[in-house]
Amino acid sequence: MFCNQCQETLRNSGCNIAKGMCGKTAETAHLQDLLLYVCKGIGYWADNARAVGYFPEEDAFFVTRMLFATITNANFAPSDFEHWIVEALKRRDRIRQEFSERGGKIDAIVPDAATWNAVDLVAIRMAAAQDKGGLLEITDEDVRALKALVLYGLKGMAAYLEHAYVLGVSSKEVFEFMFSALAKLADDTIDKEALIQLVLDTGKYGVEAMALLDKANTGSYGSPRITKVSTGVRNRPGILISGHDLRDLHDLLEQTKGTGIDVYTHGEMLPAHYYPFFEKYDNLYGNYGNAWWKQDSEIEKFHGPVLFTSNCLVPPKESYKNRIFTTGVVGFEGVTHIPDREPGTMKDFSAIIEMAKTCSPPEALEDGEIVGGFAHDQVFALADKVVEAVKNGAIKRFIVMAGCDGRQPKRSYYTEVAQKLPKDTVILTAGCAKYRYNKLDLGDIGGIPRVLDAGQCNDSYSLALIALKLKEVFGLDDVNKLPLSFDIAWYEQKAVLVLLALLYLGFKNIRLGPTIPGFLSPRTVELLVDNFGIKGITSPDEDIASMMVGA
Repeated sequence: MFCNQCQETLRNSGCNIAKGMCGKTAETAHLQDLLLYVCKGIGYWADNARAVGYFPEEDAFFVTRMLFATITNANFAPSDFEHWIVEALKRRDRIRQEFSERGGKIDAIVPDAATWNAVDLVAIRMAAAQDKGGLLEITDEDVRALKALVLYGLKGMAAYLEHAYVLGVSSKEVFEFMFSALAKLADDTIDKEALIQLVLDTGKYGVEAMALLDKANTGSYGSPRITKVSTGVRNRPGILISGHDLRDLHDLLEQTKGTGIDVYTHGEMLPAHYYPFFEKYDNLYGNYGNAWWKQDSEIEKFHGPVLFTSNCLVPPKESYKNRIFTTGVVGFEGVTHIPDREPGTMKDFSAIIEMAKTCSPPEALEDGEIVGGFAHDQVFALADKVVEAVKNGAIKRFIVMAGCDGRQPKRSYYTEVAQKLPKDTVILTAGCAKYRYNKLDLGDIGGIPRVLDAGQCNDSYSLALIALKLKEVFGLDDVNKLPLSFDIAWYEQKAVLVLLALLYLGFKNIRLGPTIPGFLSPRTVELLVDNFGIKGITSPDEDIASMMVGA
């Protein structure tokens, strides 16, 4: 196998062994590459179909889900990918036929991804074993790096679009960009300048994708507000829900109310507590545990069933595998999967609920509170207070420490930074990186907490809006003149998209760690450094000193 899409990739170069650092097997990795290859073919024909007035929205959503399914820690099941490859081939060929029947003509050379076919599963498995469509087929390391940057950005974009789509919010323009970008990734003749532009365009549409999800979440569940979330437990059976999908949480809460079963959030589901809609559910008790990578020990102590709604699954231990349920694009061989909801209905979580009734209550890991809910509307409401604190010198600097958490010991850097930052600084955060410091007692500044949690990783959009609002309030002509520094942790592909979105919005001098992405070639790193001031982390003390003077 060869996979380099996450921060923990082997030797920061690429997992080229029988099993990746995430637990993905070589078989699964090859099938994912092949699925993406066919999706590029779908993108090619769908992009051309625009010329004859044809837009296949159902296929756009299918491709979105397939990109999402290949994101780190989402789906480890080879059988799922075999099924999806067959489905992708049917959809690609149907779009091509529709294009032809509408009078479409192709004069350019058709890329192999748009014509490759498989007769049966044997042919699919043979092609996958040969790593058909894998990155290493691209021999120019700069082209490979730029295409990887776009592809991983598209995967992150797909995650946000999928969550928005299930809440009834989508954008034809963004879907069309996704098709167009996939078509360009299938083009073996595209030059580096065009790819650089495609990287920037991915950031542009990344902003739009995050705005769509923000609209979907707030439109369905209200604007997040300041909330205290319990980290303790009650003496009742529980269900743990992990991931990002608020609609799945909504369905689960509806079906568990009045059953005597509590629902606990885990990992990136923590910010669900900040949405006022969910206040009415007294069966939504608190948040259990920490970031995704600690789940193997924490699930053991939870005792009840666990529902994974998006990319946060670590290959489960046999000791609790029977209590794991997946849904959406998440999958693992031998684990019970909850099918998608039919239009106008809820997903059927009865199997999870029945299991929970037979389980003992969760063991307490801790007993405290987490404060969050500082998304853009809430911070805008505090704007006068924040501005006054900056003007009178009570707040000297804002440090954006959003992003992902991970297993590497070097990530203790972010805890040290939070602990060592001067008391007149405020941390703006979103994503599971916050678990490195959101339970520390860092105090407040005139009633403003020193850690302002906007929510999930997509709520980095909120942090960008907050920064742009402050730029407006202070009458600045450049957002980079704000007393604001970025110290971002990344792990997977949604963080790649967030980075590209921030670059598109004009933010510069972003620190990125714990490593610079291994999929970038030396020249693409140089491009990011020269044009955007991207830099790696050093030591907490050195980086704090630099950030406090705006460097």
